[in-house]
Amino acid sequence: MSSQQDKRLRIAAIGFLNPAPLMWDFEHPPLMDALAKRYRIDRMTPAECAARLADGRADIGLIPIAALATTPGLRILPGCTIASKSRVRSLLLVHRASRPLTEVRSVAADTASRTTLAYARILFHKWGNGGVPFLPLTADLDVMLDRADAAFLIGDPALLALEERNNRYERTGEELVYLDLAREWHALTGLAFVSAVWSGAAQGGPLDERVTEDLIRSRDHGLENIDAIVAEWSRRFPIPEETIRMYLTTNIHYVLDEECVAGMQGFFQMAAEYGVLPPYTVAVEELAAR
Repeated sequence: MSSQQDKRLRIAAIGFLNPAPLMWDFEHPPLMDALAKRYRIDRMTPAECAARLADGRADIGLIPIAALATTPGLRILPGCTIASKSRVRSLLLVHRASRPLTEVRSVAADTASRTTLAYARILFHKWGNGGVPFLPLTADLDVMLDRADAAFLIGDPALLALEERNNRYERTGEELVYLDLAREWHALTGLAFVSAVWSGAAQGGPLDERVTEDLIRSRDHGLENIDAIVAEWSRRFPIPEETIRMYLTTNIHYVLDEECVAGMQGFFQMAAEYGVLPPYTVAVEELAAR
């Protein structure tokens, strides 16, 4: 590795479909080669992104927002987010129709995201079942429901579970309820559901303005090239093109605007109130919409 490469900023990026517009310039010409001289990209689960920032193995990470409350010193980079203001499709709570939420005795939890777990815990408090235990398991709906009364899935496994919903019923005859966590959150709180933001590492030095500009420019170019992203992902992901397009243009919101900042504030307030996360205050003045 050259000395120039040694100086590159290390980015921990989420390896799901939903960040694809944010990553456009890092993966496509004409800016891909220039950015590769300044940044090194590694892809992983949301929880792994947070872990790398926490222990200094990354300088920038697309992290679940819950990590902000558990890792001191992280700074939100303004402009970009992965959020939803209605239905999101890729955050599911699945439970047996025969057992209402107030009677669920255990929840199998996809371990890929701390934030989804925190949202789910808050929602169960609001549903009157705040003490339900969560069992960490990998994202396999059949296995999860063998071990628990309900399961939550995030990201690509959730999208696939929705696509396979009818097939699973024909195969098992088991009637399940598929709840969209973002829709449930919005219905109960009126707030945007914010999953992830770009953040700077606590141990790293200050990030210059060019980093934020690079990230925002990449997001903007990605949103201008949705058709190309749809074509790319439809070749490697067994979901119809129109579903991918709707997901990226309607279900996911990528601009960290005032509504999303308010959503984060409400999330952290409720998470602290229910003992789900330590108290955390969003530095609103640093997050002007861009």
